[in-house]
Amino acid sequence: MKKVASIVLNNFKNDSRVLKENISLKNAGYDIIVVALHEDGLSEFDTIQNIPVHRIKLKSRNWSKNKIIQIFKYFEFIFKVTKKYKNTDVLHCNDLNTLPIAFIIKKFFNPKIMVVYDAHEYETETNGLHGTQKRIVKVLEKALIGYADKVITVSSAIADAYVDLYNIPKPSLVLNTPVYVDIENKDLFREHFNITKEQTIFLYQGALTPGRGIEILLNTFKELDQKSVIVFMGYGTYEASIITATQEYDNIYFHPAVSPDILLNFTSSADFGISTIEDSCLSYRYCLPNKMFEYIMANVPVIVSNLPEMKKVVIDNNIGVVTQENTPQGLKLAIEEAQKLDKDTLQNNINYVKSIYNWGEQEKVLLSVYKDLLEN
Repeated sequence: MKKVASIVLNNFKNDSRVLKENISLKNAGYDIIVVALHEDGLSEFDTIQNIPVHRIKLKSRNWSKNKIIQIFKYFEFIFKVTKKYKNTDVLHCNDLNTLPIAFIIKKFFNPKIMVVYDAHEYETETNGLHGTQKRIVKVLEKALIGYADKVITVSSAIADAYVDLYNIPKPSLVLNTPVYVDIENKDLFREHFNITKEQTIFLYQGALTPGRGIEILLNTFKELDQKSVIVFMGYGTYEASIITATQEYDNIYFHPAVSPDILLNFTSSADFGISTIEDSCLSYRYCLPNKMFEYIMANVPVIVSNLPEMKKVVIDNNIGVVTQENTPQGLKLAIEEAQKLDKDTLQNNINYVKSIYNWGEQEKVLLSVYKDLLEN
């Protein structure tokens, strides 16, 4: 049984993609462990949905957040992971920040180890990355990606960019889609907020953080009448602003984030799901956000930003509306267009798309990557 260490530089509390991947690998017969960062209140050795987790304890954990100290913490993590897992069969590196571990092990300790680099976004073009930091990240990825035996990405456009940048075979595409479920649409938001059946519910679920069009959505719905309401469900830096808006506008609502096991029951309670990623970096421009696929899995048509990968899924499958621009005027037009769409046609199309964009289909790609990796 081949041993696989899947490394993440987080506490592995809410990393649904890594969890799905490791459940799939374990079910396929691999000896799996997720290696993560320890923090207070979490177990050092844990099991999540039958997946063993080792959270690495750092002596430097509570030291200063000074940049130099943060680098020291990073090297302590690398040292401890290298010492413990250098003799595993496969290192699955989630995001660029774990790839140096694979390089060190493969270069200096175990040249036979197999490395999978799983880029969860366009790593060198992420939101907020600029200046010297961006140049360092670009140099790092270019220097290390050649040590990966297989590369996985999350959108076709990112895969194409990696081919052009690094002259490597096209990375395998493993989308961050939910597990397939047949769900009966609920009406939880109408019941909870006393929203009438004559009102159309638009849902934004996910991170309430910059780059997601939150302010634009707030400004849009402040100008709409009571026929169109929006529910924000999640947490993040804009939470206070949204709660303030709910007190001033009768068509804006806030619902705290809910656990993944009941999420789609709430999602299915909306009439339309909104994903307004801003075109602020190449990683966002080429993204295929998991929230869009969650809307689809919950039988909810979508309104998405005019970004190439998202647009292609929506237009090719006729499952919603693409905004012409991320502005209040652009969103108003999209909302008006969405309300004119034929609901029966939308649902038929969504039922078909669910059969394509679900984790069962992505799992096939992942297992094919591993089969090819270990048999050749």
